[in-house]
Amino acid sequence: MRVTFLAHSGFAVELERTCLLFDWWKGTLPELPTKPLICFASHVHPDHFDPQIFALDNKERDVTFVLAKDIKLSAHNREKWGLSDQTAEKCRSISGNEMLELPGVTVETLPSTDEGVAFLVTADGRTIYHAGDLNWWYWEGEDPGWNRNMEVNFKRYLEPLHTRHIDLAMAPLDARLEDAYDWGFRYLLETAKIDRIFPMHQWEDFSPTERFCGAHPEFAGKIIPVERPGQSWTFED
Repeated sequence: MRVTFLAHSGFAVELERTCLLFDWWKGTLPELPTKPLICFASHVHPDHFDPQIFALDNKERDVTFVLAKDIKLSAHNREKWGLSDQTAEKCRSISGNEMLELPGVTVETLPSTDEGVAFLVTADGRTIYHAGDLNWWYWEGEDPGWNRNMEVNFKRYLEPLHTRHIDLAMAPLDARLEDAYDWGFRYLLETAKIDRIFPMHQWEDFSPTERFCGAHPEFAGKIIPVERPGQSWTFED
């Protein structure tokens, strides 16, 4: 399994028979092999979705696009994005708490506490979780009821992960939340059995990872620090 950090929440994951691309909107793609490619977009926010992804349907490989349903494939958007009928036929729209079966790949989704979905993908004997914007978003100064609702929903949406083993996870660790920056990240680690996890949604400020690792040595070995766009890792086990 080879993983490349693209930028922000964007990752490319190459497995034995399949390539997965999550929330690519900026950053240079690595050279992709001619394996089947599944391109995921967790929601419509511009720091997670850019219609440039549709240019990956260039006849060099088998491509499927798995899009949260808030990414509307309306006639207006298809014209604006230059999305051909042939490429539109390769798009699959999905909501939270749904399952999609693709050749050799199972895609499950969780609802998000923001927009769209989180993805749980099983392929080539691996289970990979990409949170999108599913996070415990606690904002100082926000209405206490709103913040409490956020906590309740976040924990409820993560319930399906309580019994799941996840080989690789990608989840927000966002310094804008100040003292609450790691609440969602830590709860996820305490909820699911995760072998490795990449912090994401850091807005190119990677210091929260060092802060988290220093505060929580019990998770040493699970956290894969991200230091720069384009960084790659290969995992044999």
